[in-house]
Amino acid sequence: MWNCALDILSREVDNSLVGFSLLDFTQLYVSLKKVKTFFMRLKIYPDNPQEKFIQQTVSALEKGEVVVLPTDTIYCLAADINKSKALENMAKIKGVSLKEADFSFLFSDLSHLSDYTLQFDTHVYKVLKRGIPGPFTFVLRANKKVPKIFGRRKTTIGIRVPDNPIVKIIIERLGHPLATTSIKSDDSVVEYITDPELIDEVYGPKVAHVVDGGFGGNEGSTVVDLTDGVLEIIREGAGDISKLS
Repeated sequence: MWNCALDILSREVDNSLVGFSLLDFTQLYVSLKKVKTFFMRLKIYPDNPQEKFIQQTVSALEKGEVVVLPTDTIYCLAADINKSKALENMAKIKGVSLKEADFSFLFSDLSHLSDYTLQFDTHVYKVLKRGIPGPFTFVLRANKKVPKIFGRRKTTIGIRVPDNPIVKIIIERLGHPLATTSIKSDDSVVEYITDPELIDEVYGPKVAHVVDGGFGGNEGSTVVDLTDGVLEIIREGAGDISKLS
């Protein structure tokens, strides 16, 4: 959409830039920035998510487009797990092939979890209940449906249920989980980009739009391996480990 907007504006000023003053170019630049913001960044308020922006995001996902979403930790790229082209595009944005990509699944709750995982015992369920919703990624054994999504042998799946009303509503409307991957910074000091305006500048041209839910966190989720039924911390992050025991 951004490229389309540029094309339209280009036609409007075709052959008319000769004699433009510095002020003229400055005003044109500001106009282009406003158009880009209009098309790319949707400001959604967590306390009162605007219905039109929620539906716009769901529609983009249903069409097989990639979007940027806030979570309860960091911002992420997201795509419909049933749209192979969208998954390939998201992998391309990350600079890897789909077969190499290690995407997590975002759920709105635990109701659809068994559609993608093997059966697990009561102990694992209790651990999940203690950490969900929240800043945890749980690694579970995947069922046969997951390899078909990624086109490769994949025996485990990372699942998240973030405590964020915006992404929760979007997943509920979509009707199934999202495939996601974190947005990282090229900065050697700061690992993640937290400012949605900066995220829009970097990723806006590559995605359908960026959902601006306010500043994001600068710490990823705590990753917990439950594949063998025993709690093992793979990475300490924003999630308080003591809540799981």
